[in-house]
Amino acid sequence: MTQFLLNQQPVTLENVDPNLTVLNWLRNDRLRCGTKEGCASGDCGACTVVLGSVDDGKIRYQSANACLLLVGQLHGKQLLTVEDLADGGELHPVQRTLACGHASQCGFCTPGIVMSAFAMQKNGAAADSASVAHQLGGNLCRCTGYRPIVEAALSLLSDSSADKFDAQAALTVAQLQALGEPTDERLLMPKTLDALAECYARHPQARLLAGGTDLNLLVTQAHQRHGQLISLARVEELRGIVRQGNRLVIGAMTTLDTLQRQLKETIPALSEMLDRFASQQVRNQGTLGGNIANASPIGDCAPALLALDARLHLRRGTQTRDVALADFFIGYRKTVMQPGEFISHIITDDVTLSRNMQLWKVSKRREDDISSVFAAINLDVSDGIVSRARIAFGGMAATPARALQCEAAWIGRALNRETLNAACAALAADFSPLSDARASAEYRLQVAKNLLKRYFLHMTSEHLVEVTDYVR
Repeated sequence: MTQFLLNQQPVTLENVDPNLTVLNWLRNDRLRCGTKEGCASGDCGACTVVLGSVDDGKIRYQSANACLLLVGQLHGKQLLTVEDLADGGELHPVQRTLACGHASQCGFCTPGIVMSAFAMQKNGAAADSASVAHQLGGNLCRCTGYRPIVEAALSLLSDSSADKFDAQAALTVAQLQALGEPTDERLLMPKTLDALAECYARHPQARLLAGGTDLNLLVTQAHQRHGQLISLARVEELRGIVRQGNRLVIGAMTTLDTLQRQLKETIPALSEMLDRFASQQVRNQGTLGGNIANASPIGDCAPALLALDARLHLRRGTQTRDVALADFFIGYRKTVMQPGEFISHIITDDVTLSRNMQLWKVSKRREDDISSVFAAINLDVSDGIVSRARIAFGGMAATPARALQCEAAWIGRALNRETLNAACAALAADFSPLSDARASAEYRLQVAKNLLKRYFLHMTSEHLVEVTDYVR
């Protein structure tokens, strides 16, 4: 049994197919066709819906891609679509502002933009163009109507007027808290860390479902079928970031959006990198543990954590162990995890070392794209001598990996061009990249060398201008 609210209407579904997406359920079962199907991969935003959940006794709204969301993941949440916004015959302020501001052209993308703007307004985003671009970056407009969309969004962020959702907030919280426990055997939803460990030990053949932003592509793109899933969504022990002495302990279910907001001071480079990680819809649902566990060679989080000497806390039943992230990946999409074992926490030591860390992503477009090469470079320099080096790359091998010979070329030597040239030469010994649709092997190796040079300039130049330093 899966229970949730569709706007204010309680919905109870029995024996939900674990492969049924929210997009298909809305369009085919509920005939809510305002939610559009565009790419079915979380890239275009046409299917954007908003999820409401209870956070510290209050309702919190987040945008999500309905194409990458399974109906079972709605349990305990409120689902809002574009059909829910109007109040009687009156358009919601978001709808009215976009319409009156000429921010809709063909109209196909408009419902998704409306829902993203609604969530943005509810979350009190800053009223500036950069914030709007960040929040709406996952919504494409093929008619190129971005200027009026941004202007309408800025107008909305300056308006704090209450709407019907504010008036119904207390009722919504009460309704959500009154929903029953999930009982679907094909999508198990344990509530504690111990229950999760016991459940996975009993069903090691099941797939773990975190945010689903990568896993559910198997359904929408590869046309595979999930047999049995174990959702981690209700295990609160897997969420959050805690400072323990000189350690930062991050729960595997901590979302990328939470990481970006909470690591601005501690690991600023990681927070800044997440500006270019997918879209707001994906960052709202995607998790750090999921990004690591899928073992993609082009995942952006793993190289960053390798440059921080991160370790993973793994659990299997009642047994636990810590594994260095550098030892975690053993082949293309293969890890050291055993059947029934999962990541519970990610640990970094002495995070103040991140002050010199730079994370750079090279892709065909700036935002919402997959890396051709990802570089994470972190040097400690004392009196002009490099005392410690952690350099990792994604997209250069079958797994994210440290450039050990490149690191050795830096350590104990002066931070100068001679050392830089030796470090660049060492990259050819560390990596033999492959050619694919995103980049050739030669391009990848040259880009990796260029990123080392960029880091050197970053460390030694007083007036370095980046391409993204836009004139204001």
